[in-house]
Amino acid sequence: MNADNKAVPFCDKVDAVLYRIGYIMGWSYVLLILVIILQITLRKGFSGGSIALEELQWHLYAVAMMFGLAAAQVKDSHVRVDLFYSRFSPKTRYLVEVLGICVLLLPFLVVVFLNSLDYVHESWRVGERSDASAGLPYRWLIKAVIPASFGLMIMAALSRLIRDFVLLIGWGVSHGR
Repeated sequence: MNADNKAVPFCDKVDAVLYRIGYIMGWSYVLLILVIILQITLRKGFSGGSIALEELQWHLYAVAMMFGLAAAQVKDSHVRVDLFYSRFSPKTRYLVEVLGICVLLLPFLVVVFLNSLDYVHESWRVGERSDASAGLPYRWLIKAVIPASFGLMIMAALSRLIRDFVLLIGWGVSHGR
């Protein structure tokens, strides 16, 4: 969490769970590296390789990246264009955050989440698999990462919204960690 954020107990608990999920899913990067090493070894050392391993690389990267976004929101480590923000007073920062979350972030997250549900359902319904004959089955499973990760990002955004709103109006907040 950003150093100038104050403790808001409910949000702290939600953030801890979201960060833990992101941390656990981040181990996908370790698996990704191992799969890449195996694929390179098979391709360069044995003139082989595997379409399934190629696809698994993309799937592992997608899992780590998509679930890591919620953890980035929780830790406030996402990319921010900061031309004026650092010069704002804390109250103005909280107001900017509340407005940004309500007007920009949450509508985007909700639209993607809702649209991804039909996308995943259709993939599951038809039993979608890789177009490659030696590719991975159950394409719906990797597509299910989209609504799952966006659901977590919605939770992270709501937690941040609640925290910043509480801090903006100054409701009984403990000022320390």
